[in-house]
Amino acid sequence: MKTFVKSALFVTLAAIPAAAQVNMGEQKPESSLPFTLNQVTTFNLPWRMAFLPDGRMLVTEKVGPIWLVTEKGLKTAVLNVPAAQYSNQNGMLGIYVSPNYASDQTVYLTYSEPGTIGGIAGSSLALAKAKLAFSTNANNQSVASLEGLQVIWRDGARGRGGQFGAAVAFSPDNKFLFLSVGERQRFTPAQDPNQPLGKILRLTLDGKPAPGNPNAGKTGAASVGIINPPADTEAAKTAPIAYTYNFPGPNLTPSETWTSGHRTPYAMAFGPDGRLWEVEHGPRGGDELNLIEPGKNYGWPNVAYATNYNGKPIPSHDTNPAGITKPVIYWNPVIAVGNIAFYKGAMFPQWNGSALIGGMVSRSITRVTFDGKGGAKAAERWDMGKRIRDVAVAPDGAIWLLEDSTTGGMFRVTPKAP
Repeated sequence: MKTFVKSALFVTLAAIPAAAQVNMGEQKPESSLPFTLNQVTTFNLPWRMAFLPDGRMLVTEKVGPIWLVTEKGLKTAVLNVPAAQYSNQNGMLGIYVSPNYASDQTVYLTYSEPGTIGGIAGSSLALAKAKLAFSTNANNQSVASLEGLQVIWRDGARGRGGQFGAAVAFSPDNKFLFLSVGERQRFTPAQDPNQPLGKILRLTLDGKPAPGNPNAGKTGAASVGIINPPADTEAAKTAPIAYTYNFPGPNLTPSETWTSGHRTPYAMAFGPDGRLWEVEHGPRGGDELNLIEPGKNYGWPNVAYATNYNGKPIPSHDTNPAGITKPVIYWNPVIAVGNIAFYKGAMFPQWNGSALIGGMVSRSITRVTFDGKGGAKAAERWDMGKRIRDVAVAPDGAIWLLEDSTTGGMFRVTPKAP
């Protein structure tokens, strides 16, 4: 435990919660853009990008491929990519460069791993790592391949439903990995300590439960009942069991769990002060920005600033149920958050320390500022005219965007000339 206390993550324990929750759903966009967009290339349903030290990017497409992309937009397919089940919200999802890439050349992937259990076809969230190796093809182009790919964590229960979450963030000390796991449209697993769905997990870089977690060393039930996605939060309470999943070994979910009560945790990022922030989708209303602190429960599906898609009410966070942590900012109407990235760079020095959040339904980018005490507020919202799935900051300080579309553009964003 001493090592954990000394960790940079300990700063989260001292965070001071925001005084009040703020609804930024009605925020109006700015009248003009302070930057210029330059389209570099296009993709088929791009999901995430990750920068390599030399400025090239790895880009995932939900339909399966991963691409090595130059700053000029030259694309070559990455070889030895694992199979992913593409449908609706499922597919090839995140890609992340190891914090120790200079020494280990490792990248991490999250994706929908196809499979069958109990005669029922489905998929599960898988987290894999592989070495990124380079060679030169006959056209003298650099070709990347994934070598020695190994699944280091998976939800073995598989089953139906979207909303995988599938975001990864590395701790500031580069020792641990945070993995967000969506609740797969099944609602109740987010509050079940025996299931990883609806949780944020804290793992070692090899996918094992990290020391110092709130329930380190504890194991869960040997089997869990798996339900198919029900109609709403009320129907979930009495949903029939579709099948029973028996864990092949000890159920490590309790010892992996950092936080619970999440719906669709699509993105996480550490701020400059070492605090971990997460954005997630609500149903009809209730997108959230959460300050992630160990052991906290963020309420889903028991409370939300939202209603079910079919209109059935959900109790509000403001009913103040015991043990529930409220979001710092919420959006109703939703923006349909895509990603969150903290800005650090020379091109937009006035934004250093703030976060940029992509919105798909709102077709926007929102800049959020932080008070250093666990509070945050939305500053500007810019109408991009495009569904912004991903936003990332390049080594040179430029901002890069991915558009959520079958002809989704990749854009480089730079300051507008004075």
